[in-house]
Amino acid sequence: MTWREALNAAYGRGEAAVLVTVAAARGHTPREAGAKMLVTRDQTFDSVGGGNLEATAVERARALLACAVSTPELLTLRLTDHAANDHGRQCCGGEVTLLIEPLATARPHIAIFGVGHVGLELARVLARWPVTVHLVDSRAAQLTPERLAPLADAEAGVRVHHAPIPEMVLADLPPGTHLLVMTHDHAEDAALLDAALRRSDLGFTGLIGSAAKWARFQGQLRDLGHPPEALARVTSPIGFPALTGGPQRKQPAMIALAVAAQLLPLLDAAPVSSSSPQRIP
Repeated sequence: MTWREALNAAYGRGEAAVLVTVAAARGHTPREAGAKMLVTRDQTFDSVGGGNLEATAVERARALLACAVSTPELLTLRLTDHAANDHGRQCCGGEVTLLIEPLATARPHIAIFGVGHVGLELARVLARWPVTVHLVDSRAAQLTPERLAPLADAEAGVRVHHAPIPEMVLADLPPGTHLLVMTHDHAEDAALLDAALRRSDLGFTGLIGSAAKWARFQGQLRDLGHPPEALARVTSPIGFPALTGGPQRKQPAMIALAVAAQLLPLLDAAPVSSSSPQRIP
């Protein structure tokens, strides 16, 4: 896969990436100015010259990824016996300046558990944002192409998960994913919250419903061993308060708008840098 193909794929997945470009090449160098390489947390695509030069660039690119840095930087390396060579010696005799450029490919992930009337309306709102939306439901009928047709032109990446046991999907969601629990079954809701609170690396966790529903759930979750600080990570009821009052407050579209408004400020936060889910025993 070329760096261009890898860049398109990273954008489609919402995966963070850094583009490394040979900005200047003086003397004898492995690659000429303009050569490019794409670096993700786990892979590299194409080459800027191999050896110590490339390994140093990859190391620096992944350091920027780990810190969610968005500012590009220049890195100049001499290819001589006397230059620093942490990853092996290159004696071409030249000098290379690399542009290391973090790209805006990473997208926030939002998982909607329960694609009923409210879930579908919320997906329609979120589909206009540069995010990745996971639609999860235990009922296959809620996820048919005909029902999801309003999302066909989405800017968001939409991933559909039919899961008889929805919490199994939750286990594979990337760190930092924002969760919205709004299934048709309170038992499913409770199981999802139990599983979510056993991970320490998720984003916003919201439960649809009344304060009375959340009070009952808290008792169940305490019985399962979740301490008060874990329960405090759950927001319930959900929705931007200024939009949850008035005679239209129970309309699916209004609930969806209120929840989207509550999420919006969270989407600019730096993503969790871990590449795998972190679970609490």
